[in-house]
Amino acid sequence: MLDHKYNSYEDLLKNNQEWVENKLSKDKNYFEELSKPQKPPFLFIGCSDSRKPLNTITQTEPGEIFVHRNIANQISLTDMNFLSILEYAILDLKVEHIIVCGHYNCGGVEAVYKGADGLVENWIMPIKDLALINKDELEKIDDMQQRIDRLAEINVVAQVKNLCKTSIIHKAFKKQEYPQIHGWIFDIYCGKIKALELPLKEWKDKGIIPNCYYSQI
Repeated sequence: MLDHKYNSYEDLLKNNQEWVENKLSKDKNYFEELSKPQKPPFLFIGCSDSRKPLNTITQTEPGEIFVHRNIANQISLTDMNFLSILEYAILDLKVEHIIVCGHYNCGGVEAVYKGADGLVENWIMPIKDLALINKDELEKIDDMQQRIDRLAEINVVAQVKNLCKTSIIHKAFKKQEYPQIHGWIFDIYCGKIKALELPLKEWKDKGIIPNCYYSQI
């Protein structure tokens, strides 16, 4: 288990003060600049897991990434919270990239095999469907953790596909003013980010994304 710098509620406030002092010592105008309207080039859709500290693993500063997180990085076409964020990111912030990011050793994905109670069970139902659809591939993987991690990858690609099905993205495609879409896995075992290959040709053939879509990686 990692040693946590934040051992109590009071530590959170204390460390905040230290962070403020550190930033001001390097740039006295840091918070004046931070308080200006945001214009992040990235929308990040990820898992709520506390072991995936976005600003740490990407070495980004506040104001550089617009964020939406939930259990197992799901994209639901009926989730008004997510859809509102997506619409704002595209129409107002005009983000240049949208990243859907899962991670290995994900508890939400693991619950497909080990079970979950209450609302979490309902929330991960789409991942259970993915496990059934990809049953043949997954059951060839004897090691359970590796199987869960592979399902996490499959889940990311599926959620990117869901993203492309939203009416908001469709409108952006029609205007040819769309952000680039990406699927990531955070490899929690080594700390590295893996950019997943997306089946763009297949999605073009099925009309999920336009033939003119061009991915810049």
